[in-house]
Amino acid sequence: MNGTEKTDINKLTRSLSKVSTASQKSKTRFSDNGDDNPRSWWYAFCLKCRSKESTPETWEPKYWSFLCPFPYCPHYRDFSRFLALIIIGVVSWCILYTIAELLFSLGDIAAPPNGQLFQLLILVLAAKFGGWLISLTNLPGLIGMLFVGMVMQNLHVVNIDDTFNHITKHLRRIALVIILTRAGLDLDPSALRRLKWSVLKLGLGPWFVESVVVAIMSKFCLNIPWDYSFALGAVVAAVSPAVTVVCLIRLRSKGFGVAKGIPTLIIAIAGIDDAVSVAVFGIIEGAMFSVGSLTSVILQAPISIVGGIGFGLFWGILCRYTPERNDPYVAPLRILLLLVGCSISVFGSETLGYSGAGPLGCVTAAFTALVVWSKQGWDIEKNPASEGFEILWMFFEPILFSVTGAQIKFSELDGNILLMGLGILVASSLIRIASTAVLGIGCGLNLKEKFFTSLALMAKATVQAALGPVILGAITDRTSEEHIYANKVMMVCILSIMLTAPISAILMTILGPRLLTRTNTPFKANSLRTSHRASVRSLRDLVVAPEKHAAIMEEGKENDLPRNNQGEIDKTKM
Repeated sequence: MNGTEKTDINKLTRSLSKVSTASQKSKTRFSDNGDDNPRSWWYAFCLKCRSKESTPETWEPKYWSFLCPFPYCPHYRDFSRFLALIIIGVVSWCILYTIAELLFSLGDIAAPPNGQLFQLLILVLAAKFGGWLISLTNLPGLIGMLFVGMVMQNLHVVNIDDTFNHITKHLRRIALVIILTRAGLDLDPSALRRLKWSVLKLGLGPWFVESVVVAIMSKFCLNIPWDYSFALGAVVAAVSPAVTVVCLIRLRSKGFGVAKGIPTLIIAIAGIDDAVSVAVFGIIEGAMFSVGSLTSVILQAPISIVGGIGFGLFWGILCRYTPERNDPYVAPLRILLLLVGCSISVFGSETLGYSGAGPLGCVTAAFTALVVWSKQGWDIEKNPASEGFEILWMFFEPILFSVTGAQIKFSELDGNILLMGLGILVASSLIRIASTAVLGIGCGLNLKEKFFTSLALMAKATVQAALGPVILGAITDRTSEEHIYANKVMMVCILSIMLTAPISAILMTILGPRLLTRTNTPFKANSLRTSHRASVRSLRDLVVAPEKHAAIMEEGKENDLPRNNQGEIDKTKM
């Protein structure tokens, strides 16, 4: 008998002694004779239910064995898995409750060729094809999706009118949930700690400057009230990761900007920009349509901020304990748990009248979950949750942009509004570029790199498409002045997508190699998010069979063992 076998026998003996001690100390009150008989039918039944799984050893929080003694309570893995499924089910019901009017409105007329859902299906499929065609030119596919929506609406192939609001508003909310969750999962905690001051300066500073410029110019050029103008400024100032990330990955694969971490910096800035834009817009929108007193309107902002961040921290910490970290189904359960949590944050906050809290809670929950998952062994880059949400975005991207494009009716366009909007966007973009260059002083970037960063932060798309039509959809009276103001806001948002997204992508592709320094060794992406385009086929990799999960964990443990110069395991150092 070798030393390894002796060690295993000693471990087994100690485990059996612990079990015996625990069983003797636990009162078997449900046994046949009421004494401490470990061989009672109840003890045998519980012991059978708590049979050891073939997967890796379960992790348990502190005091679990004290609160739930062996064997009368299940493994923490079984308990947390069951708890996760209960939470997902209950929160899903809450989400359906908030959109009950949509469920009751979907009758037999929704599916036939003239029904609303059928028209949406045709529109989305055509938009997906149009986006694919545009992506062949190295431009963002969302441009093609937006264009397809405009063309099909104005050629009367589909008729997306006001009767679709009860459907499209919920689709936009779901798309917004996915956008914000991906923004939180894209934030690298270590990079944020290292570049925190640069991210804050280049993220909040230019965003504030651009939003104020857009608000002031739209007030006087478009003749809209201050609340509408500041809502427009908050939306337009958001940066679109959907445009910038694709170009950054292409440049990073060739080694451009890797030395100073410029791609990481831009992605972090874009995520913070999106979170701030959506939160500020939600606060302004809540104040605009609030029917309460002046005090309640004033308290909208602090309650939304505290409530959103508090809920996000709570849900992110919940994702640490549920499900258990070594559960073979941990990836899909974590994705579902994060999805329902972020969804109830957005839908629930709007139901409660604090719409600004939802987006903050969504981003905070995703980022907090990412931090705790990384401490439990998940790699920041190789994150199955990020790939899962990228797959969801594949479905909702054509829905969001095609429906937004269908809001444009050429017969209702006003040339003066388009010209004024174009002037506002050009002026605000130039001012943002200048402010980025000024605020970039002290961030370790030279003038060329500052200019490239400002070009990357000029792109608009996702937030504008998700929030542009929100105010218009909330106003039911088409003859009111508020409807005219909201229509102007939506027009400028869509114009910002059509103007900045292709220009930013083209300039980044052409000027990137000229403005950024290239390293000798190109960066090779090894993550799920950057190595390939996520697909539905990747879903099968998110569920790992228990025996395969155990093999993977054992292989990982072997890789961590000390080895000698020949690559063999060095038992003297164990």
